Amino acid sequence: MVMRIPGANFLVNLIERRGLVAELVRRDFRQRYVGSAAGWLWGVVHPLVLLLSWVFVFEICLRVTLPEGSITQNYTMYLFCGMLPWLLFQETVLRSAPSMVEHANLITKTVFPAEVVPVSIFLSSLIHHFIAIGIMVASSAFVLKTVSPMILLLPLYMLFIGLLAIGVGWLVAGLHVYLRDTAQVLSVVMTLWFWITPIMVNEQQIPERFRPLLHWNPMSYIVRAYRERLLSAQWPTLLDVAVPALFSITVFVLGGLIFRHLKRGFADVL
Repeated sequence: MVMRIPGANFLVNLIERRGLVAELVRRDFRQRYVGSAAGWLWGVVHPLVLLLSWVFVFEICLRVTLPEGSITQNYTMYLFCGMLPWLLFQETVLRSAPSMVEHANLITKTVFPAEVVPVSIFLSSLIHHFIAIGIMVASSAFVLKTVSPMILLLPLYMLFIGLLAIGVGWLVAGLHVYLRDTAQVLSVVMTLWFWITPIMVNEQQIPERFRPLLHWNPMSYIVRAYRERLLSAQWPTLLDVAVPALFSITVFVLGGLIFRHLKRGFADVL
């Protein structure tokens, strides 16, 4: 008997359906800005306004400073690097939750591989992510007078974010079909998850009794990796890669298993 691994099997199916995924990505990207004069530029404006708001509150009003030995003393750049992976993860997960309901016509009336929807949402969000990284690199060159060659390793961490976000996205998308409060609960969970991720502050500034939360938070490893790759020239250690990889693959496979089980009743409920 050959044991099938859901994640691996899905990746094979995804490659076979790459045309469908590409069409969903194009459709999703177009629909987000239908009737908008600025179009995709809003995807750049929103995170920049969010960054400026956080900088005003934490650096100017609350006078938050980074401890000695931090990867940089420029708080704006430190915050910018930390928010990039979180925004990609958050957008994918939050938009995946109602995605099965939004695509109910396709799921109930055609032979449609529902599992590709969260994947297309991630890939669509990735377009804005690349634009934001371009702004970050340009800002680093202008403000810090340097650009780290380690940015070439960022696609590896984008893969980890994708596996993690799609795995969680499958879980919440499947649950939302049966329990429509899922999206509301998810918004609360994501708010809590955001604040236990060291985006606003350095990990050393988090009280000792709360440090274990960071060890079990996969996004804390990815946020740290983004900062190190964008703001320094140091190579990641094996542990820096292995831990987020283990978290991401585990969530991806578990999410695939649960989604596959829940998917059997979609047509009846939707």
